Amino acid sequence: MRHYLMLMIIYLAIVAVVCAFLFVPLKTAFMTNWGFNLVILFAFFVGIGINMYQVLRLEPEINWMKIYRTGDIGLSVAEGPRFLKSLAMHLSGTTKRRFSLSALSLQTVLEGIRGRLDESREISRYMIGLLIFLGLLGTFWGLLGTIGAVANVIEGLQVGDGDFAAVFIKLKAGLLEPMQGMGTAFSSSLFGLGGSLVLGFLDLQAGHAQNRFFDELEEWLSGVTQLIDNPEEEIENLPNNRELSQKFKEDSSC
Repeated sequence: MRHYLMLMIIYLAIVAVVCAFLFVPLKTAFMTNWGFNLVILFAFFVGIGINMYQVLRLEPEINWMKIYRTGDIGLSVAEGPRFLKSLAMHLSGTTKRRFSLSALSLQTVLEGIRGRLDESREISRYMIGLLIFLGLLGTFWGLLGTIGAVANVIEGLQVGDGDFAAVFIKLKAGLLEPMQGMGTAFSSSLFGLGGSLVLGFLDLQAGHAQNRFFDELEEWLSGVTQLIDNPEEEIENLPNNRELSQKFKEDSSC
């Protein structure tokens, strides 16, 4: 799991280097509407922390598996990890040398673990959608202000006196406010969509880490568990089943 965490750190370092080279234009874009952009950056850093936590929280699960597979006794349900709590309940008080799960129990345990893993990523996916929403919200907010400012400029134009130089100066000054609205729109889109792109990559790596953890768990359980409940009893019952079948045939012939 540390491999995926290292990929996330390297990717964030590359993003930080690119932002450092573009610091001046990014600062200018940020200051066009620093209040709204600050909310976007706050959601971005929260999303980074959530994605890293998704990978780090797999470490206790892996440690629990390693401790159990070494044959140590004394793993209680209370000490069990969150994702593997259902498995810990089944294997409580046993060792790796003596435990068995039926096919139905194995399927139930794996489905429960997969459900918990998918549930843990819902917040991360929500943060990606939140950044996209905030970027689009800032875009429409800026365009709304731009339309209003352009309308005010058009209404303020008066060319009846014939002083075109004064009209041009007034028009030039009036266009500054629509440009500010456009800056708000594009800066919000820049930070919102760019942040969602970064969080999308981090969520992808967290998903890969969880899938690898689940695959290793499934391979381990499939290799060391018995997929039938009581094979000895089924073998012992085979002659009885033949006798019952023969008796049913005799009764039918009569």
